[in-house]
Amino acid sequence: MTAATAAAAAPAPAVVVDGVVKRFGKQVALQRLSARILPGQISALVGPDGAGKTTLMRMMAGLLLPDEGRVVVAGLDSARAGDALADRVGYMPQRFGLYEDLSVMENLRLYANLRSVPGAQQPRLFDKIFSFTQLAPFASRLAGKLSGGMKQKLGLACALMATPQVLLLDEPGVGVDPLSRRDLWRMVRALSGEGMAVVWATAYLDEAEQCASVFFLHEGKLLYSGAPWQLTRRLQGRGWLLRGAPRQQRALLADALELPEVSDGAIQGAAVRLVLRQSALQPDAAASTSAPQAPAALQALARKAGAQLRSAPARFEDAFVDLLGGGPGARSALALRMPRVVLERPDSVVACAHLTKRFGHFAATEDVSFTVRQGEIFGLLGANGAGKSTTFKMLCGLLRPTSGTAQVVGLDLARAPSQAKMQLGYMAQKFSLYGLLSAQQNLEYAAGAYGLDGAARRQRIDELVQIFQMQRYLRSAPEEMPLGFRQRLALACAVIHNPAVLFLDEPTSGVDPVTRREFWSHINALVRQGVTVLVTTHFMEEAEYCDRVAILHKARVIALDAPDQIKARAASVAVPEPGMEQAFVHLLQRTEEAAAHA
Repeated sequence: MTAATAAAAAPAPAVVVDGVVKRFGKQVALQRLSARILPGQISALVGPDGAGKTTLMRMMAGLLLPDEGRVVVAGLDSARAGDALADRVGYMPQRFGLYEDLSVMENLRLYANLRSVPGAQQPRLFDKIFSFTQLAPFASRLAGKLSGGMKQKLGLACALMATPQVLLLDEPGVGVDPLSRRDLWRMVRALSGEGMAVVWATAYLDEAEQCASVFFLHEGKLLYSGAPWQLTRRLQGRGWLLRGAPRQQRALLADALELPEVSDGAIQGAAVRLVLRQSALQPDAAASTSAPQAPAALQALARKAGAQLRSAPARFEDAFVDLLGGGPGARSALALRMPRVVLERPDSVVACAHLTKRFGHFAATEDVSFTVRQGEIFGLLGANGAGKSTTFKMLCGLLRPTSGTAQVVGLDLARAPSQAKMQLGYMAQKFSLYGLLSAQQNLEYAAGAYGLDGAARRQRIDELVQIFQMQRYLRSAPEEMPLGFRQRLALACAVIHNPAVLFLDEPTSGVDPVTRREFWSHINALVRQGVTVLVTTHFMEEAEYCDRVAILHKARVIALDAPDQIKARAASVAVPEPGMEQAFVHLLQRTEEAAAHA
């Protein structure tokens, strides 16, 4: 087949972005951006916070117009199409406009009417959508009472009214558990299989890796476009794993990141995953068929720690971080200013026994028991509604348990709640920031709440502003700040009083991998100072950073072990080395099967 014949046979692009420039005042959000998105494929938009992903998506939806260049969607120029574009595009923004006081069915009817779907066609369309989304049992439930996963399904259903040719999904997986995300992927793959072009913006690189093509944006520029595996392949010979030094992996990671040959690294269960700089490779190592050789400095570090060192395939997330110049390193200015935590009972810093919380006849948490040691990162995993946040709130003294006990640093939360709360810091799922206060005022309020005043208050606030580089946002309300800086502000408020225990409820939901690396560099360093950390997360790779995890399902703990042990339970001949998400799904499915046969 000649090049001309191949070009003629190729499908016409569903979206054409040609030399697009978009400015907001002096800020250039998109810089000479060009891209082609094909029908019948899922294409990912990835990039750090503020890269321009949402701006580009809004332009594809016709909600913003380019200052220069053009955007053609489903054959229509967005600058000239007017209302006609809405008939060919389905758009699900980050904060989808569900009406929480309306039921699922009422939301569907509203969006069908807004999209001018004839009344006679609506019943058949709704039957198809209910079959597709599996929302039929919840048709009469208020949207505000749905779980995070079901809200996303309903949002997708509303975006699909009038059967668009192009579907735009702006981070639909944020705050959604792995099971619900798998349902979303099942539905979206079915749509792309029918010829629909799907654009999926995401901060989760495991999602992007499943897409046919990836568009990598940074500061409004397109750094890479193509298949995910082609970008990952650039790291061939640069991935390494240090294994066999349990309880030392955080110190080992910090030491490895100090080596000039290492550009990035992360905890992976009891192991440490590293990425070498391109310059650290031996000549032609990437093209060599022989086994790659680790740099001498890395081999020496492994010998000193008594760890095994072996080459390992790089991950797509590693390639993402590498394209941006590598990770943030291991140094944490926050931890350097943190005094060493000394406790009388280091073996039982956080403890709960038979912890139960009921709301009427509904049990949100049932008979939960565990103990957390000093300097341990303990994770709580579970699907939406499993009881993670309820357990957290009881351990923080924000909810009174129906029965059972909870203690923090030896203080019973039922008998000495005020004393216990002074020992802990809490970063809530919704950032626990006050939207009507500026960043400066949020810091002032947090300092006052924890008893800091006078010179001590001013010094600590100035210290945290400098550590997290928040100077330019001090007068901004939290909602006006980029997501990464909102996260920094929330963490600053949580640690302003140097707590012995830190509770983090989905702290990195929706942030990009580089920001996530920065966040965990602080947490790892704080733990080495003796801080004890409890964390909930839907991002399963993040669970690998924990020393132990408890998995909750329908209000009960169904597993409590180290991440590597949890993964080992899911190993099989077909999947000898499952990831944490595979192990999580396997465990929940096995629990459901056992309950069905009980």
